[in-house]
Amino acid sequence: MADTSDTRTPAQIEADIKRRREVLAETLDEIGVRVHPKTIVGDAKAKAIAHVDHTVGRAYVQVNRVVSEVRAQLVNDQGAPRLERVVPVALVVVGVVGLLALGARRRKD
Repeated sequence: MADTSDTRTPAQIEADIKRRREVLAETLDEIGVRVHPKTIVGDAKAKAIAHVDHTVGRAYVQVNRVVSEVRAQLVNDQGAPRLERVVPVALVVVGVVGLLALGARRRKD
């Protein structure tokens, strides 16, 4: 049978206990920081900001894609406007703005 008795000196045992107490104190300090309300709120804020940034980034990419597609419809490869497409769009925009202005004017009266 193997000898399982502790062959360490009392000084070695005391040093080991001291080291373990220091490690335990560090662990408890770290737990205290993690569960502190300010830490929890800060983590929640960081997650929310990251989510908003991600959502805004995706929205920017989508808007940029739509703008590029619309631009491709209204401008040719050389950058000149395609009048056959720009003129009808401009007429529709002018008509809608006119109707909105007329409606606003009627509401005032």
